Amino acid sequence: MEMGSTERAATDDNAVLVALRLAMGISIQAADEIGDLSTVQLRAVTVLSERPGANLGELAQGMAVSPSVTSRLVDRLVAAGFAERRPSASSGREISLWLTPAGERILRRYDDLRLRKVHERLRELPPERAAEVVAALQSLIAAVGGSTRMPT
Repeated sequence: MEMGSTERAATDDNAVLVALRLAMGISIQAADEIGDLSTVQLRAVTVLSERPGANLGELAQGMAVSPSVTSRLVDRLVAAGFAERRPSASSGREISLWLTPAGERILRRYDDLRLRKVHERLRELPPERAAEVVAALQSLIAAVGGSTRMPT
């Protein structure tokens, strides 16, 4: 019995939702293992690594949260030694935000934990299927204008 387009779309949507839940679960597990920062704080650290020198508004935009939430978040990151504020090179009224070496280390640890957990899942697939999953992810990233290269 052939599946209709509506059933196929529902099956595809379900697969995407399950994959998203799997990815979120992996991120939460890694954050729990780290213990020093919440998932929201780890998201801020990730955005700052991608946008070094961002101001509060740019960080808020990158995280899709309000600037007031971001301000309190940055206060906690600075107090914990994971980020620092510097005067902006472009405006005397703005600050720029930078990861400290401790912030860079905790992000590497977070990424390493997440990658380890994803690799564990990929090893459950035959090698050629795992390669297809990675290739599909690279195609998706390229299609949305992203880079498959890790930010430095």
